[in-house]
Amino acid sequence: MPVYMMLTTLTDTGRKALQDDPEILKGFNKETELMGVKILDQYALLGQYDFVNIVEAPSNEVVAKLATRLSAQGHFSTLTLAAITLDSLIETLKEKEKPWQ
Repeated sequence: MPVYMMLTTLTDTGRKALQDDPEILKGFNKETELMGVKILDQYALLGQYDFVNIVEAPSNEVVAKLATRLSAQGHFSTLTLAAITLDSLIETLKEKEKPWQ
C-alpha cells in the first residue's frame, strides 16, 4: 500500500483547540482511520511544521480526500508527500529502460 508523509501546521483555531483539549488529536486519528488510512507513525515537531504523520493509504485520491477534510475543519494546513522505500527506488533505477514504441 502506498506510504505518505503528511506534514501539518496548526492554524490559530487549531492551536486554541489543542490548548483547550490536547485529546483532540486522538479524534483526528480516529477520523483518519475511519477513512481507510492507517497511521504508521506520528511525531510532534519543532520548527516550520507542527506534526509529521506517516500513513498508508489505498490511493492518492484517498489521502487527498483526508488532507482536504482535515484542512476544511480549520485546525490544520497540510503538505502531503508520497514516499517510496529506498529498496524500491534502487530496484527501479536498476531496471533497463525500454525503448519507446
